[in-house]
Amino acid sequence: MSQPVKATRTERTKRSPSSGGGESAGSRRAAAQRLSMRRKLAAAAMELFATQGYEATTVDEIAARAGVARRTFFRHFRSKEEAIFPDHDDTLVRAAAVLDAAPPHEHPLDTVCRGIKEVMRMYASAPTVSVERYRLTREVPALREREIASVARYERLFTSYLLGHFDEGAHHDGDDDPLLAEVAASAVVTAHNHVLRRWLRAGGRGDVENQLDHAFAIVRETFGSGIGARPVPSGSRPAATVSATDEDEVVVMVARTDAPLAEVMRTIKEALKR
Repeated sequence: MSQPVKATRTERTKRSPSSGGGESAGSRRAAAQRLSMRRKLAAAAMELFATQGYEATTVDEIAARAGVARRTFFRHFRSKEEAIFPDHDDTLVRAAAVLDAAPPHEHPLDTVCRGIKEVMRMYASAPTVSVERYRLTREVPALREREIASVARYERLFTSYLLGHFDEGAHHDGDDDPLLAEVAASAVVTAHNHVLRRWLRAGGRGDVENQLDHAFAIVRETFGSGIGARPVPSGSRPAATVSATDEDEVVVMVARTDAPLAEVMRTIKEALKR
């Protein structure tokens, strides 16, 4: 699986605003104008979907309502169902930039949690629009399928990032860390979506940031000790060894000086459960 991870990193670097020495003022203006037009088209689409129905609305009508030509619509969106999600592409870039700029000492699961917060901020920046879009996606299967496809893009991004913290060539039998990375990435996305849906059902009211932090704390407690640890090749010295007296009154642990902290902590936890 190392090749897909490398490909994803390359793709992320190309689209990340943090790559290439930064953006020029001209490129920032162009990006802002692009996003402004995408949001204008999205607003027109949502208004028409709400008043005359999704099936009855055409691309020509959306373009006319936004005051632009049909070809302008297709420069920004490939289909009308894509039109009500104007921010996902840019949000994916921002999330990728968070991962690319992560400090070396930060736990990779914490980095992923920070990255997906960009998605929540996208929704929270326009509560009324987000609530209406949520209603539409519940009613129109095509829009729901488009939303699911967008979520899958985030999950692939975060899974690739977490997998990148493992030495895949050194895996050995019984090493479940890659599985843990994929499950953890799915858990982060699921926790985010759970909080988001609850917030949308409440009409976009409530402190969604605190709710999200609480959900992420549960994910980190459940999966955090395994993510970031390098697998130990078969036959090599363990990260740490633990012994105890017969009465289990004294516990002694010996750890390698080069052992990853996550491996040491995992050994301690396992010993305490005995």
